[in-house]
Amino acid sequence: MRKIITLIITCLSISFGFSQTKEIDSISMQLAFQNQDSTKVETSLKLIKSLYEIKEYDRALKYIVLSEKLSSSLNYNKGIAEITYYKALIYAAKDDYINATSGYNKAKELFIQLNDTLGVANVNNSIGLIEIKRGNYAKGLKHLLSAIKELEGRQLNKELSLAYCNIAKAYYKINDYDQAIDYNLKALYIQELLNDIIGTSKTNNQLAELYSIKKEYRKAIDYYEKVIEGNVEANDTIRAQIFPKLGGEYLKFNDYEKASKYLIEGYNLNTRLKNEANLLITLNNLGDLNLQQSRLILAERQLLQAGSIAEKIDNKIELLKYYKLMTVLDSTKRKFDKALIWQRKYYDLKISLDKNSVILNTKTKVSTELELNSDFEKETLIQPKEKVVIVENQDFFNKYRLIFYGLIAALAIVTIFLVLVYLKRNSNIKYTQELEEKNIKIELQNEAFSEQTKHLENVNNVKDKLFSIVSHDLKDSLSSINGFIDLLREGSLTREEFDNLIPELSENANNASLLLFNLLNWSKSQMQSLEPKPTLFDIQEVFEDKVKLIEQRMESKGIELIDHSLRDFAYGDRSMFEIVVQNLLANALKFCKNGDTITIANHISNGSCIVSIADTGIGISKENIDKLFKNSTFTTMGTNNEKGTGLGLSICKELIELNNGKIWVESTQGIGSTFYVQLPKSRPNGDR
Repeated sequence: MRKIITLIITCLSISFGFSQTKEIDSISMQLAFQNQDSTKVETSLKLIKSLYEIKEYDRALKYIVLSEKLSSSLNYNKGIAEITYYKALIYAAKDDYINATSGYNKAKELFIQLNDTLGVANVNNSIGLIEIKRGNYAKGLKHLLSAIKELEGRQLNKELSLAYCNIAKAYYKINDYDQAIDYNLKALYIQELLNDIIGTSKTNNQLAELYSIKKEYRKAIDYYEKVIEGNVEANDTIRAQIFPKLGGEYLKFNDYEKASKYLIEGYNLNTRLKNEANLLITLNNLGDLNLQQSRLILAERQLLQAGSIAEKIDNKIELLKYYKLMTVLDSTKRKFDKALIWQRKYYDLKISLDKNSVILNTKTKVSTELELNSDFEKETLIQPKEKVVIVENQDFFNKYRLIFYGLIAALAIVTIFLVLVYLKRNSNIKYTQELEEKNIKIELQNEAFSEQTKHLENVNNVKDKLFSIVSHDLKDSLSSINGFIDLLREGSLTREEFDNLIPELSENANNASLLLFNLLNWSKSQMQSLEPKPTLFDIQEVFEDKVKLIEQRMESKGIELIDHSLRDFAYGDRSMFEIVVQNLLANALKFCKNGDTITIANHISNGSCIVSIADTGIGISKENIDKLFKNSTFTTMGTNNEKGTGLGLSICKELIELNNGKIWVESTQGIGSTFYVQLPKSRPNGDR
């Protein structure tokens, strides 16, 4: 079916090319018999446009020369403007930047004089394209954004599609990814209206890469899959490019089955096509996949091959990833001396890339201001007149030199007078400054008193919250335990009843313990008495210790634990990190049902250690996600009606931020939740 569609497209292309040639011949015949007037210029312009579209530039230039002479003799300004514009387009197509720019500026002046706003917009669009092609992104944006309003108003979809794509490219190059996504989405909408299959494929691919950079991996996967599904030809070259990236995105979700499928197909295709750039990405991702699945020998072989290719083709981004993965590999194999060498190479290359990268934030700001500058075209018009003004000013100064010197002398006298006045008033100003300094000191003291009062009020609020929670939730758990003990003392329980009540007693004891544990840490954090004591510690050891605490509860609830944790080191207060892991594991257990799974994992990202605790439980609604990490007592019931204080995640956030880290969550209601914790791998700059 795909071959038939490809054949149809080829036939249509041949038919279209034949019809274009026939149309050109028809216009040429018509041109030969026309009188030497403006009508002949218009016909010639149609012919030039058709020749430009089929890239017969030399032939088009011959007609441009003839039409230019005729337009000049007739003083036909509209024709001169159009011919000048098309001549510049041809120079641009031939990469003759100087002649193209000069031609565009001349055409623009003529279009402005004719009040032809569409002509001005087309010129600005063309200048923007050529500047972006040369790497002048801010300058290109200035012209493209100027053209957009006119093109949008006239609904010129073909021109708009090209302009949107190039604006998106420029924003991408200056690291403004949100704007790049917005303009790519606009381009995609128009490309779909135009049924532009090739353009749609390129834009989907660009959107996928942008969402991947922003770590919105699910959206990246969707757009990569659209590239494959929406491409009629969907040939091996396209699959060879997309499969390695698609496999890498699935790997970030720990979906090893799909990641493996796409990466293996990508490896086979790129090996056959001998495409080293795509093969490099595939090998790095395969190495990462096998590393996460503890297939260390295979991972090492693939990563070494990736490193060799990265050095050969000088792909520094993938070489950086290779160094990071080799650090993890040798750390896992407990070859810490080699791991340190890889880590040093990683940071050396990263620092080198950061130094060599072009920082364009100021250019982005300039281009944004230009977007709102309604006088852009007027400023452009003024430029040709500057030389005349300069000459006139020079004549003025030559003629009135004595008057000019007299004015300078008068200015000097006035300056001396002002200096004397300043010296006289200096003492008064100094006295005023002293008074102002005293007032500022008094204001600072008042602010300090105000802050102390506020702190005391906060401490009092903490006390009230503590008593409220202790009197309610802790009291319930302890009352249940006391009731059980009373029954046991009175001998009112049979052995069978005793055995049945033990899990409930254990659950109440655990709840009371975790509640008290959270309350104490929360109250300490609120009273500003938590001080981290950071050291290097093993992430995997913490997981092992904390999983043991919930093994019995997991078994009784029918929940499976999947352990993808690796031996790796983080820099922080171990006891605080243990509190966070214990809370996150307890939460995952609380919101899972019989048959659900809890997955723990960790990996290195940009010199940081990222820990994830994922569950396939009931998930969290969008409106509740915003309430999770706030300093409040927001809580919901667990799957077995387990209670909570709502303080656990608030404590987790404070403890992680005290250790220069971050905590966040991704969740879909009914599917599950994943909590991420990021900690540094070494002492941050400024810490002692």
